[in-house]
Amino acid sequence: MHQRQSGRKKSGFVQFARGMVAALMLATAPALLAQAPAPTVELSSGVHLIHAELAATPADRQRGLMFREVLGPSAGMLFVFDEPAQQCMWMRNTLIALAVAFIDDDGKIVNVEEMAPKTDDTHCSARPVRYALEMNGGWFARRGMRAGTTISGIAKPR
Repeated sequence: MHQRQSGRKKSGFVQFARGMVAALMLATAPALLAQAPAPTVELSSGVHLIHAELAATPADRQRGLMFREVLGPSAGMLFVFDEPAQQCMWMRNTLIALAVAFIDDDGKIVNVEEMAPKTDDTHCSARPVRYALEMNGGWFARRGMRAGTTISGIAKPR
């Protein structure tokens, strides 16, 4: 009888532990996905430095800045697309307000769009572009950056 009881306790404990691990994994999955280290690139425009994570794969581009609670003052994410096309961004599961600059192959901003958090509204480039740079909301406007402004440091396509 003693073995049977300890067997039940062990089985109950194992089930409890498995449940706790599963709950912990579900609770932290968004944070783990959002905080995975990504390659970065240093960009600039005049005196303004930008430390941008690269989102160059379909999975990286789809995840983007989802689930982030903060973004550093000069931090952002550079989305790199395979070919110039009209690119559109949206904010599902994105917790902070962002601004996106759509950038052509020459590093010139085509247009800038402000995006509200947790929305499915689409924000699109005014013409075909290969790059989109997301920064904190209002970042480009506060620095006077708009269509025609050059962003340096973007590798030219081959």
